Amino acid sequence: MADDQSGQVTMLLRHWTKGDQKALTELLPLVYDELRRVARQHLQRERPDHTLQSTALVHEAFLRLMGNQPAELRNRPHFIAIASRLIRQILVDYARERGAVKRDGGVRISTEYLEGLPITDDAELIALNDALDDLYGIDERQAKIVDMKFFGGLTSPEVAEVLGMSRATVDRDWSTARAWLHRQLSRSKSS
Repeated sequence: MADDQSGQVTMLLRHWTKGDQKALTELLPLVYDELRRVARQHLQRERPDHTLQSTALVHEAFLRLMGNQPAELRNRPHFIAIASRLIRQILVDYARERGAVKRDGGVRISTEYLEGLPITDDAELIALNDALDDLYGIDERQAKIVDMKFFGGLTSPEVAEVLGMSRATVDRDWSTARAWLHRQLSRSKSS
């Protein structure tokens, strides 16, 4: 994204967080393609016969953003991270509505390389979501890093910028979080 457009995104985010709903409407065309990319990444990890499409996910996330009190959003990567988390939650809600069994004993998710993790069914998505929610309770920073990198598709430098930390810290926390998630998901399989 060009620097001038990124600056415009930051300005619109600031206006929106101060209560200007029109700013969010102006923001959407500037980030729409990137949000669709994020939604496509989420859907690529879903089962092949998923009925939701990336456009529907972006629109639902946008509607949820419009309906909520805006969080303090510092810049484009931070906004994309928030939108990505909303998209993840929409998919989890959808999976739960389909009647998926929470933490199915037969679920096995390999997190050795979490970045390329395919989620082939609703139960796997719910298991990963629940493990990530547990991680939020233990180490919120690590959970945010997983959300931004895995679900949001942000790079380590972008995550470092959003969280205001060094790339080395992001990479270290990412490695620790992946190991923790692997243990949790392995335990849920043996339960």
